Amino acid sequence: MNLVKVAVVGASGYSGQELIRILMRHPGVDLVCVTSRQFAGQSIAEVYPRFQHHRFAQVKFSASDAAAVVASGAEVAFLALPHGLAHEYAKPLLEGGLRVIDLSADFRIKDPAVFQEFYGEAHPAPELLSQSVYGLPEVYREQIRTSHLIASPGCYPTSILLPLIPLLKTRLINPATIAVSSMSGVSGAGRKAEIAYLFCECNESVRAYGVPKHRHLSEIEQELSLAAGTPVVISFTPHLIPVNRGIVSTIYADLAPGVGAAEITAALEGAYKDEPFVRLQGVAGSADIKNVAHTNFIDIAWRHDARTGRVVLLSAEDNLVKGASGQAVQSFNLLCGWPETEGL
Repeated sequence: MNLVKVAVVGASGYSGQELIRILMRHPGVDLVCVTSRQFAGQSIAEVYPRFQHHRFAQVKFSASDAAAVVASGAEVAFLALPHGLAHEYAKPLLEGGLRVIDLSADFRIKDPAVFQEFYGEAHPAPELLSQSVYGLPEVYREQIRTSHLIASPGCYPTSILLPLIPLLKTRLINPATIAVSSMSGVSGAGRKAEIAYLFCECNESVRAYGVPKHRHLSEIEQELSLAAGTPVVISFTPHLIPVNRGIVSTIYADLAPGVGAAEITAALEGAYKDEPFVRLQGVAGSADIKNVAHTNFIDIAWRHDARTGRVVLLSAEDNLVKGASGQAVQSFNLLCGWPETEGL
């Protein structure tokens, strides 16, 4: 396996740290550049003692400068930055010949007007939106292989899209009736000091937030609409729960006339029976954070509620792995022509 030179831009956040962990054990990676304004000049081992004596532990953080990333010789760059910053790096890196995998929301939305509606500002690089591929390998595998700009999905969207897309494509549910309640660990808010995410504010408590219009709705509805072939608008309520990592989503939708558990099972098994990171738990199984934490798996279970004529879909994933860094590495493997499971 030939080594690919890799850069991680913004490697000091939770997703960046998770990326480093995965890339350290990836046999095809040569980690040549990690950036952080805060930690420039320090080694990975100094910033993250857990990585002492690991491969690449002595690589030093550099300032977040696009020209320096290009000069490092990197062939692929992961952008693990807050939304609104990735565009500053994507354009010069693409012009420098790198392939870019962006973990932020900057290139997920195809319509600049929708981006402005949900993110409150005009998109700073709309010319790149048509070039980006939504980085959900189970849906866009072939497009990802040849892309130069991959927009890796958000954590909530991954947990919602994968259960729903097969049912929308096969017309088994009424798109107008979809409602979702999700719960996320505190790491989903990012590695930042804000009162709302302090231990004493989150521990022993659960609260809804981003109601009724969480930003992730923009990409969720975009991808559901593509699957359904018609505009889809859903209700989505996310909750913060006192765990470090993990997402559980509970999804409700009215079934089409005559549809029952057998049809739901057939659609999901037909879509995912050969997928390496989708684990179907069936009509009697559960989707638990404890079973997916620190992995790139998403577990999906389902129930037919004959009393109401609805399906209840249950999913669980690690928001930092399948919901972020692991999924990005899955796309990286596709770019390089390697098995999707490499390093994961």
